Amino acid sequence: MLTLEDYLHNLRGKGFLFQEDAIGFIYFGKHYTSADDELIKTAIELTLKAQKTFDGSFYVSLLETFTKHQLKTRKDAIRFVKENRLLAI
Repeated sequence: MLTLEDYLHNLRGKGFLFQEDAIGFIYFGKHYTSADDELIKTAIELTLKAQKTFDGSFYVSLLETFTKHQLKTRKDAIRFVKENRLLAI
């Protein structure tokens, strides 16, 4: 499993360039919610899919939702998003 740093590096390689404030939001969300890397990466992925760019407040809100509902895995998070029609994915 990729670490968060490796995941961000891979995204950079695919052309997703994160500004310093975006990286700050990513790590702020991680520490604020105490979410593990799998949920962090899922929240980043879904933010990029929904917003077509990184939106820090959207990402933190999504991450808060995941942790509030005690979701632990990527699969759980995606199922939750689909079942609750939070995003069109």
